[in-house]
Amino acid sequence: MARLYGSEVRRIPTSSPLVALTFNAAWDETGVETALTVLRGRNVPATFFLTGRFAERHPGAARLMAAEHGIGNHSYSHPRFADLTRPEAEQEIMGADRAIRRATGAVPLPFFRFPYSATTPEGIAHANELGFADIEFTADTNGYLGTVGGMTVQKVVDRVVNALTPGAIVQMHVGTAQGRGAALDVQALPQIIDAIHAHGYRITDLRTVLE
Repeated sequence: MARLYGSEVRRIPTSSPLVALTFNAAWDETGVETALTVLRGRNVPATFFLTGRFAERHPGAARLMAAEHGIGNHSYSHPRFADLTRPEAEQEIMGADRAIRRATGAVPLPFFRFPYSATTPEGIAHANELGFADIEFTADTNGYLGTVGGMTVQKVVDRVVNALTPGAIVQMHVGTAQGRGAALDVQALPQIIDAIHAHGYRITDLRTVLE
């Protein structure tokens, strides 16, 4: 873990054609079962970053994710950490850790992803002190914007393809914010997996960075 501390991690340190898929879970759970079905059918790993509030509201979905994949911490309530005091930030991180453990019965990975990817050196250092490496992403699909935000399944796939580089970490979302329609990332997932493989990349488990 020590080698992951001190900075934000936006790609797996490798020169091999590997890509890691990650999903944030902070809103609804509508896309969870479909995403898991696709991942299982394609024998592809992913990592899910849950908020504590999501784990409390959707414990069944949280357990399903934790049963098959690594799970990380995405704060308790998804605030902007720049607006928080140091005690409030600790409460967000550790409160999420407790909620995820209660909901899933599993031990989360020592990975923390800042809401909005709004990292600061001070915030990263604090997360490290609490035992978490900051795991961000190389590219976001922007699928969470939904069709009302101008996104389509094809645009989601294209953003992944355009970001392909050894060790890339792709950020997606299993649900959607209220009023933004269907979970485009989940709809695009089969095409995303096919496109990654077609470009000669292999999808790896983000947990490999701990090995």
